[in-house]
Amino acid sequence: MQVQSEVDCRNQYFSQVVRNLSPAWFASVMGTGIFALASKNYACYWAGLNSVAVFLWGINILLFLGLIVPWIQRWFFYKDYALRDLNHPITGQFYATMPIGCLVLAADFISFGPNYIGTNLALTIAKGLWITGAVLSLTAAVIIPTLNYFNKATIEDINPVWFMPPVSLIVVPIAGASLIPSWPQTIQKVMLLINYISWGVGFFLFMFIAVICFYRLFVAPILPGSLIPTLWIYLGPIGAGTVSLLNLGHASLQFMNSALIPVLNILGLIYWSFGFWWLITASVITTTYILRNNLPYALSWWAYTFPLGAYTVATYLISINLECEEIRVFGFLCYCLLAFCWITVFYKTFSRVCIDTLLYIRQRFFSA
Repeated sequence: MQVQSEVDCRNQYFSQVVRNLSPAWFASVMGTGIFALASKNYACYWAGLNSVAVFLWGINILLFLGLIVPWIQRWFFYKDYALRDLNHPITGQFYATMPIGCLVLAADFISFGPNYIGTNLALTIAKGLWITGAVLSLTAAVIIPTLNYFNKATIEDINPVWFMPPVSLIVVPIAGASLIPSWPQTIQKVMLLINYISWGVGFFLFMFIAVICFYRLFVAPILPGSLIPTLWIYLGPIGAGTVSLLNLGHASLQFMNSALIPVLNILGLIYWSFGFWWLITASVITTTYILRNNLPYALSWWAYTFPLGAYTVATYLISINLECEEIRVFGFLCYCLLAFCWITVFYKTFSRVCIDTLLYIRQRFFSA
């Protein structure tokens, strides 16, 4: 009887987890995946970071597998809850984290997979993740802004979380450009064009929404402490967009004039430079909230990781293109900040999950 009660308790807990699963959870996959890529880049300063990168890749696979099952089940068994979140002007934006998680994990498999599971299997998995991420990214970039239009969001509802759908399109070429040579030669040019279209749509959507968000920040009430981490999302499209541009340049060599590469490199440099200003601004605002003791933990804390990680990876690539050690050192400082943020957020999240789980099971079990 006691065993049956414990089984029922666990089943009830899992059902509750599925029903209340926040779409923002896949931000942990995004942050961990980009942290792995950044660790591999800065192994030039400490070889041990290669092992750290592989370890993070393993964690990211487990995170993705652990989240994708309840995420899918929620759409089948608790569709009304899933649709309620999708229609919410803030929560709905986080549905874009799932396709971005697929795209970042695809980049992880491209970077680490060939050495551990073989090139063919790694590329096959990366392609599957990339196709899924690209299709869902476009879907999110169309559906979510459309819902915002029909649901008539207020100015207080607007915040940097609205960048998530366009950011998903900007992330597509990070792995997509690297996969170009692995597709059949007859469709390689088409795949390259798809990646350029994705970047272009995502970039201009980011520009349009950035204007709206800037306006909201200046004329509406200040953001609550739980949403302050979302200010770092500005770095996401900047960092990811820079990496995508540079990757597209290399992928375009066999299809376009070689003169295109310097142009894309300069555009990437200019784009990356804007992130330098926003990194300082976001740091100052965040520090102010910390000093005021107004920064409560929430899943939004994962917004510290992916945007900063994308900008860190972009900084490394810029330093390589310019052969500038000073920029690479700056990038390593960004990496150290990224490591601090990821460790802090991962610990906070893991401890909260464990505590909440234990409290729920204890309450249900002893009250049964």
